[in-house]
Amino acid sequence: MQILGIDVGGSGIKGAPVDVETGQLLAERLRIKTPKDGEPEPIAQVVKQIAQSFNWNGPIGIGFPAPIKGGVALMAANVSEKWVGTNADALFSKVTACECTMINDADAAGLAEMTFGAGRGQPGTVIMITLGTGIGTAIFHRGQLLPNTEFGHLEVDGEDAEFRASDAARQREDLSWKKYAKRLNRYLSAMENLFWPNLFIIGGGISKESEKYLPLLTIETPVVTAQLLNEAGIVGAALGALRK
Repeated sequence: MQILGIDVGGSGIKGAPVDVETGQLLAERLRIKTPKDGEPEPIAQVVKQIAQSFNWNGPIGIGFPAPIKGGVALMAANVSEKWVGTNADALFSKVTACECTMINDADAAGLAEMTFGAGRGQPGTVIMITLGTGIGTAIFHRGQLLPNTEFGHLEVDGEDAEFRASDAARQREDLSWKKYAKRLNRYLSAMENLFWPNLFIIGGGISKESEKYLPLLTIETPVVTAQLLNEAGIVGAALGALRK
């Protein structure tokens, strides 16, 4: 079965058709810059543009940086506050003329890794961490997702974790990899002390440079790179459409 997976981020919106039985992208992904201010209608138009670029008329799964319940965005992180309370499923379905299903973006990435990647067959508790414009989290226990966790906003040393340890924070403050690893380690240590996971999986845009900072981490829990790298969000968004 083929589903168009779309990953909405604070800086870019990416999409490609996905074979949900194998996790393979069926075409080269298309990336379009997220519209300034990240408001609902402009983002919906970008999703429509991506769908049209693939001549798509089937189901669409959309990963989005907010908790999602019943297709409604409950919070806005790195996008416009106008999303709060918006029935995003209905908006995207209307604009694209396709059946659209929303899922939290980190949950999407986690589903992809648990199904096809580094989390496949892993026992106990697995935590997916996506590092990009913000920090996304997805928590799985015995393969089951606890949806809509937002532990990127955990307070660490008096500040929102993603303000200190996201990839955007690294770039904004021009941190060396050593200094960034120290901050990431502090965040992961806080998560470790709360959940005692069996495994952390690091995804998001920064995952492709994991060799520069993962070896510098000192926490006890094993930390691995997402096998699907930055495509996990697209694959997982497509998988999310199956869960409706």
